[in-house]
Amino acid sequence: MAGLLDLLNSPMGKQLISGVAGQTNQPEGKTADVLSMAMPLLLGAMKKNVSSPEGAAGLMSALSNNHNGSILDNLGGLFSGGVDDNVMADGAGILGHVFGNKQPQVENALSQKSGLDTGSIAQILKIAAPIVMGYIGKQTAQSNVSDGSGMNALLGSMLGGQPKENQSLITTLLDADGDGSILDDVAGMVMGSNKSKGGLGGLLGGLFGK
Repeated sequence: MAGLLDLLNSPMGKQLISGVAGQTNQPEGKTADVLSMAMPLLLGAMKKNVSSPEGAAGLMSALSNNHNGSILDNLGGLFSGGVDDNVMADGAGILGHVFGNKQPQVENALSQKSGLDTGSIAQILKIAAPIVMGYIGKQTAQSNVSDGSGMNALLGSMLGGQPKENQSLITTLLDADGDGSILDDVAGMVMGSNKSKGGLGGLLGGLFGK
């Protein structure tokens, strides 16, 4: 099973990092750092959502209708001439549902960790969100996932293998707002532990029509 790190370390990942860096006028190294933190966060939030049957059904519907992975087939086209407004709007919608009112805190924390301004972080997140969805969609089709338990296992395997330095970055990020709620749930997913079970489901419920 290809995980997120495999994606970022692949030729496609290099193209993604280069494209996002060009779109935001930021160094590729810093862009890669932000993506390596932001993409597991997004994936962890999705994993939390599929713990309910409604959430799982909603995610699978969204994947089959709008996020089948085709965005990954032409990353060069995606970034040539600037990312399409529709892609950015799609990303903004995904982020709003996933992070809810915590989105500014996520952006601030990523900004503090990476040294990039929050405006650039917001742009990177908007581009990353549809690509993460597309990646999930492609893996779902390749693995013939058809139910919530299969989706939960798929997302877990995609989150696996985070290196220790990346785990510590993610942990620091998730604790940055200090309120110990929604993002700690995602931290549990990313870190492979269960700090708490509540808090995130309600915020994520609206993402896929729960």
